Amino acid sequence: MKAFEIRERFGIDALTLTERPQPEPGPCEVLVQIRATSLNYRDLLVITGQYNPRMPLPRIPLSDGAGEVVAVGTHVTRVSIGDRVTPIFTQTWLAGELDHAKSQSALGGAIDGVLSEYVVVHEQGLVRIPDHLSFAEAATLPCAGVTAWNAVMHSGIQPGQSVLLMGTGGVSLFALQFAKLAGAQTIITSSSDDKLARAQGLGAMHTINYRSHPDWDKQVRELTAQRGVDLVVEVGGAGTMPLSLKAVRVAGTIGMIGVLTGTGGEFNPLPAVMKHITLRGIYVGSRQMFEEMNQAITLHELRPVIDRVFPFEVAPEALRYMQSAAHFGKIVVEF
Repeated sequence: MKAFEIRERFGIDALTLTERPQPEPGPCEVLVQIRATSLNYRDLLVITGQYNPRMPLPRIPLSDGAGEVVAVGTHVTRVSIGDRVTPIFTQTWLAGELDHAKSQSALGGAIDGVLSEYVVVHEQGLVRIPDHLSFAEAATLPCAGVTAWNAVMHSGIQPGQSVLLMGTGGVSLFALQFAKLAGAQTIITSSSDDKLARAQGLGAMHTINYRSHPDWDKQVRELTAQRGVDLVVEVGGAGTMPLSLKAVRVAGTIGMIGVLTGTGGEFNPLPAVMKHITLRGIYVGSRQMFEEMNQAITLHELRPVIDRVFPFEVAPEALRYMQSAAHFGKIVVEF
């Protein structure tokens, strides 16, 4: 089989297409032929050596993929040959709370990922794909989709409440779709008026260009009658957190997800204390959350937003496109 490997910590150009023996499934394992993968910002950090500089090499990157079961071990009962499946992000987090041991089973980081023609996965680490989705669409779900589902649906958001979404990447657009399902008022930011117009087409009720309005927290408060939003889906990190703290209401919630603006800078905890804010660190979600999400996606026939699809052989080009931040929604690599 062919797979892309990280062999040296020299960035995207060091990603190497290599030949590996085709793996064989053990008694409780499943061999999946990958048909599509999708990119997350985490993958870019992993490949460029910023996510975990001490990560053992070589490593197959990417956490999100979808494909078809082509072989099963002798004890496998959850799936059958021919099933369309996606591996879950954290292979041993099936339900309940995340713990340290479970966190060490994340694809494309702690263990090999899915930028490969074939992968072997324990049967417990798979979910079936909603019937109406293509492999490319399903490949966007394991990290970005489940993260957004956890951030919105497990935050306690209620119909009529308000949600602030940052940017138009994969997590934010999934969160927009789920917040709409929840009956929430949605506000989304971007530096591009064109992207904001497209977000309105997906159901965003209010938009803010943060380049035109660098103090966008004021616009958020104006849109919420000076109350602030009930939930911020925070994907920016240190650069946006001070304004998120101003934009969220007293006793509101900030779902901490991303580090798009970096990890440096100082964080003053006093506003969070004085406003009685709940800060929820969100590291994707469990298999149970994934299956909940898939039920909602199936019922409402939701479709992920895909910006561009690249062929497998030029996967580094797809990563460079992600690095440009020009995308709207998800970037997919198809096999």
